[in-house]
Amino acid sequence: MTAAGGAQGYAARRTLPLRVEAVRQFRRRRTLVAFGILLVLPWVLVLAFQLGGDPGRDGEPGLVTVATSSALNFALFALFVSAGFLLVVAVALFCGDTVASEAGWSSLRYLLAAPVPRGRLLANKLAVALAYAAAAVVALPAMSLVAGTAAFGWGPVALPTGGSVPAGDALGRMALVVAYALVSELVVAALAFLLSVTTDSPLGAVGGAVGLVIVSNILDAVTALGAWRDFLPTHWMYAWTDALQPDVVWTGMAKGASLSVSYAVVLLALAFRRFRVRDITS
Repeated sequence: MTAAGGAQGYAARRTLPLRVEAVRQFRRRRTLVAFGILLVLPWVLVLAFQLGGDPGRDGEPGLVTVATSSALNFALFALFVSAGFLLVVAVALFCGDTVASEAGWSSLRYLLAAPVPRGRLLANKLAVALAYAAAAVVALPAMSLVAGTAAFGWGPVALPTGGSVPAGDALGRMALVVAYALVSELVVAALAFLLSVTTDSPLGAVGGAVGLVIVSNILDAVTALGAWRDFLPTHWMYAWTDALQPDVVWTGMAKGASLSVSYAVVLLALAFRRFRVRDITS
């Protein structure tokens, strides 16, 4: 024992290293399945377009009408059809399962008895969960670029409303789109993490976060709410499509980013507060 009463050689900063937590989470079956689905989906979409033929330009202009114009167009379309649900589920899975699963396995109290300080345990789990969630969001458009290049070739981005953006400039816009998608998913990640420290059920934590998105989308369709819809967490989810105008429009993305970050900060603060006083019995 040391003079301070702690064990000889004990240092809180050495407990539960990020590398160890990252490896533990990577070996989880849900991690491999989630990334497997995200990496296979672009090729499934390519097959669908190959079987279905050119989507054409019938009806209202949209990303689907120009999806086969180039690899960048295809990647943008894949992100568009996935952002509202598939990516939400992936982010909720990584952030909602991380603490609740430990409680469900009755291993959480043993981690704390190691002893790992509660704040460090939660911070490391959050960092790893956010890293995997970010990797999931990036993996889909990245693989879509690979699949799109193989199937449709490299070229400028054809805008749904007409005109095009050179490939060099389009890469910058693509990076902006992915960055905004990451920020917009923060509110899902934060709520899933809050639920994860509140319940012992991973399914409840993940389902609660996904349910928030579903309810928010339903309320967003109620036009009678007027300006109140601007405060819904999913109202600005597709504001990144403003980057696909001849000139980038920043207003919607700025509002959406600030709203998502604000919600995330509050929810994560509640998560740390809840975990600090929680009675760990499992």
